[in-house]
Amino acid sequence: MQIDWFSFTPGPALLGGAILGLAVALYVLLHGRILGISGIVSGLLRPQAGDLTWRFSIILGLISAPFWGALLFDLHPLAVIDADWKMIILAGLLVGYGSHYGSGCTSGQGICGLSRLSPRSVLATLIFMFSGFVTVYITRHILGI
Repeated sequence: MQIDWFSFTPGPALLGGAILGLAVALYVLLHGRILGISGIVSGLLRPQAGDLTWRFSIILGLISAPFWGALLFDLHPLAVIDADWKMIILAGLLVGYGSHYGSGCTSGQGICGLSRLSPRSVLATLIFMFSGFVTVYITRHILGI
């Protein structure tokens, strides 16, 4: 594996992290809720009165973020996903099931939970990371996929 040091962009990454941290903190302060994406998306499946606007706004912000990055910072990353559609769909279903089973996704546990020093979130994040490392190692180096 070769690292491309020319694509390392600490400025926009730091700014993005700061904006994300600010958004999470403001969301907790203003709404008293954790900003976890799986909870926001699953809330669209069973919407309650007054929920649709803010949930769609957050999702629209996530989807439009690459456009804003290109417009404001001249960032044009090339995403290469070398997996077939069956594997992508299977991975998405497994992530969705895991988020439901674990009562939260990586954004809720890893960003919000860790910032609150939640022991449950620390453990969940360690399990997320370890599982990812093991999965990549097995699929790439043992199975050769």
